[in-house]
Amino acid sequence: MAAPMNSNASSLQCKYGKTYLLYFANHHTDFRVAELVALADMFGIDLPVADLKFLDKECPFFVVHLSSEADAKQLASRSVLIKSIIELWGHGITHEDLFEDLRKSKDSVMSHLMDTASFKIVVDGFNKSLPQKYKVQRIERLTEDALPFSGKIDLKNPDQLYYLLEDYGKQSKNADSVPQHVYFGRWVADGNRNEIQNQEVNKRSFIGNTSMEASLSLLMANLSKVQKNMLVIDPFVGTGSILVPCAYHQAYVMGTDINYLLLHAKAKPSRHKQKTRSPDESIRNNLAGYGLEAYYGDIMVADASRHTMWRTTEIFDAIITDPPYGIREGAKKVGKEEAVTLTPDQRVDHIPQKVEYDLSNIFTDLLNFAYKFLRTGGRLTYWFPVHRANYKEENIPHHPSMRLVSNCEQTMNLRISRRLITMEKIQPYREDESLASQTHVDHYLNSSFRNMYFNMSENQQKSVTTEGNSPDSRKPP
Repeated sequence: MAAPMNSNASSLQCKYGKTYLLYFANHHTDFRVAELVALADMFGIDLPVADLKFLDKECPFFVVHLSSEADAKQLASRSVLIKSIIELWGHGITHEDLFEDLRKSKDSVMSHLMDTASFKIVVDGFNKSLPQKYKVQRIERLTEDALPFSGKIDLKNPDQLYYLLEDYGKQSKNADSVPQHVYFGRWVADGNRNEIQNQEVNKRSFIGNTSMEASLSLLMANLSKVQKNMLVIDPFVGTGSILVPCAYHQAYVMGTDINYLLLHAKAKPSRHKQKTRSPDESIRNNLAGYGLEAYYGDIMVADASRHTMWRTTEIFDAIITDPPYGIREGAKKVGKEEAVTLTPDQRVDHIPQKVEYDLSNIFTDLLNFAYKFLRTGGRLTYWFPVHRANYKEENIPHHPSMRLVSNCEQTMNLRISRRLITMEKIQPYREDESLASQTHVDHYLNSSFRNMYFNMSENQQKSVTTEGNSPDSRKPP
């Protein structure tokens, strides 16, 4: 469906200055509002709440009112979900409606039209491939019936770029024969999507099986409002893929991980046909490959559950992480299955025993870690894997000093998804046992996520339903 138009558009335009069309990529659609709100908050941009309720994740076009073109360019400079931002000159259900709207606004845009500057008009459609002949016809009709362009056409290096966009409705195999909505306007800025390609994981020397893809890492940095001179930590750092975009935004980065072999490039390599890891594989060298080594803090072999290793001070500006789900191998922490007494000599080179670290405790510890070491106003962003049929909001861990900012879903398949949770610390740390992380309903109480991932058995599904994990629980397909 086409983006619905705000009935208060006239008053909003008067208050905010101009109307813009955000042209989103058809990618990670559930994250659009969260990224847009986070970036507006980070840049201090007044984003009308009245506009946000019209943002439809099934439609890539979103009309928003902003105070200035500078605000639009700032949003575009960081967004990895926005393809382009366009100053909206007119729109309509049909092309005739669009032309009529453009004739009404002609006086306000004449300075662009009468300029001798060269121009180019791009015609694009959502959910339908448009033939070149059709595009030319649309451009000719636009320039003849609606706007008197006077400059020269330049398809390679135009001074002004314009967009004529057609929305053919919800993505499906059988698109409508005519568009549901059409838009026209002047290009203002492109989003930061080129950085996804620049930071592609396969271009790095040090990667692993679970290295986060660049688009999601960049998105996590945006939701955490990572900026210059911040200090960011990933407590389950792995190969450091989440730290790369943070350093790209000029934040100092560090991390911990319990896997000594991985951090020292001694673990089994992930690349096809690679038999051994190179000794120069490291998170530091990954950053150096992007010219970002100056933002490397440190990476430590450490147990994320051991908070006593840190001095209790609110040091971090953001905590961004993807905890292990236990699919390929179970998460570990330092512990003892049975008591062991060591002599002083044995303690010198002793490697502590490790025990299983279940997901429920991982998230509880993570929120408590954030409460102790995250500055007030700082953000915690992490992935929470779920079995979709049994998930409900009560499964998300909460903390009295952490405010839930956003909860976005990335669907993996019909049964499994993971949710990107962003929380903000709202009060300083103090010693108080009542201020601790809790979960109303433990999503992993009756089955590990590994079992959920590889399809829960019928008996396990019944068990979860009996426990009340989902009022509308259904058997996974």
